[in-house]
Amino acid sequence: MGRSSRPSERQLELDATGSAPHLVSRRYAWGVFALGFALALTDFIDRQIIVSTFPFLKDEWGLSDTQLGALVSVVSVTVALGALPLAHLADRWSRTKSIALMGSVWSLAALACAASGNYGQLLGARAAIGVGEAGYGPAGGALLAGLFPQRLRSTVLGAFQAAGPLGAVFGVVLGGLMVNQLGWRTTLALCAAPGLLFALLFLRVRDHRAPSPAEAADLAEPQSAPAGLRGIIAELFRTRTAVAAYLGGAMQLVVLSTLYAWLPSYLTRTYGYTDAKAGAVSAVAIIASAVGTVVLSYLADRAGAVRARNKLLVPARLALVALVLLTSAFAWIPTGPLQLVVIVVGTFLVTSAIGPVPAVVMDVVDPAVRATALGMVTLVQNLFGLAVGPLLTGWLSDAYGLPAALALMPLFCAGAAVALWTASRTYDRDLRADAGDTPAVAAL
Repeated sequence: MGRSSRPSERQLELDATGSAPHLVSRRYAWGVFALGFALALTDFIDRQIIVSTFPFLKDEWGLSDTQLGALVSVVSVTVALGALPLAHLADRWSRTKSIALMGSVWSLAALACAASGNYGQLLGARAAIGVGEAGYGPAGGALLAGLFPQRLRSTVLGAFQAAGPLGAVFGVVLGGLMVNQLGWRTTLALCAAPGLLFALLFLRVRDHRAPSPAEAADLAEPQSAPAGLRGIIAELFRTRTAVAAYLGGAMQLVVLSTLYAWLPSYLTRTYGYTDAKAGAVSAVAIIASAVGTVVLSYLADRAGAVRARNKLLVPARLALVALVLLTSAFAWIPTGPLQLVVIVVGTFLVTSAIGPVPAVVMDVVDPAVRATALGMVTLVQNLFGLAVGPLLTGWLSDAYGLPAALALMPLFCAGAAVALWTASRTYDRDLRADAGDTPAVAAL
């Protein structure tokens, strides 16, 4: 991503809020997106590929299933703990330098996993992967928000976050192909190397900061970020729209994380599939969720162009459809092709809030704290979404059986729908109140 763009290559467009234009080329914006997506893809490959090494680690070090599971859970914990302070660092320092630093952290941590001499070292290295991801996601999302217009923001952020499920699939597939041939250490090391390269390339990306309201009006001096920790926290929770969006996005991820964690076990127990076949069928559902993240985010953007609140009403309504489909699939539809199709469609629909939620949050907070706002989204979604689903499902499964647990968990979609509908009621007003805060960018 060089610095050679010429003014003749650049196009201008007023943002949907009518704020002043910001120079950036269309090719440059999409180039930054491609680099960010590639880096995010390597992140989730590094995060997920450990699952393929479980049999080897169990044999070599005599690990229990609890210890193996902790290698996955520890990443979510450190993501949640590090998201807010590292996102704040990105806002105060540099988003592009933060991305380069965080990408290097998790890539080096992934290399450290390959060199671990015992379980404690491996667990610590896995925790460091989460630290890198905690800082990358908010900084990357905030950077992209400054390069694309509001009318495309849900689509772009949804596509950016689709790197998660795609990386998870690649991690499982690559791990399965490589680990038997190369061993677990070489497999982890080879998958860590590309992330370090992509991270260093981000040092050549410019950090386009959002103009303040004063700049948008008459190019006056920029408005400073909210002062102090209290001011920042107050800004993150200033609008009802943001608070309700935080909760709605997290509750929908409770359901998605449940499917990711427990669908393979359901298929082996209920259908009698081998682990390989259960993994392959589960991969279809994961891919469907990746496609849904992009397609449904685009649909929300298109609907939001007609009326802003539709950006939240679309995922709210789709959450209810996902509730009906998934509960029906696990509670009433007998095992067979129809049930599998309904599960895949439900998994596709349950991603409907992944793009709109961070986009809406960034629309209604001060642009100077966008990365921090995404850090708050990440914190809430990891602590109250991704960490809740697998654990609560396991508890319900012990009490009532796995099919019953999977039939009950989609009820969180109802809570998500209510929260997103609540956010939609105030979104128009909060968006108008912040008019001029959103940067205008390239015509895309």
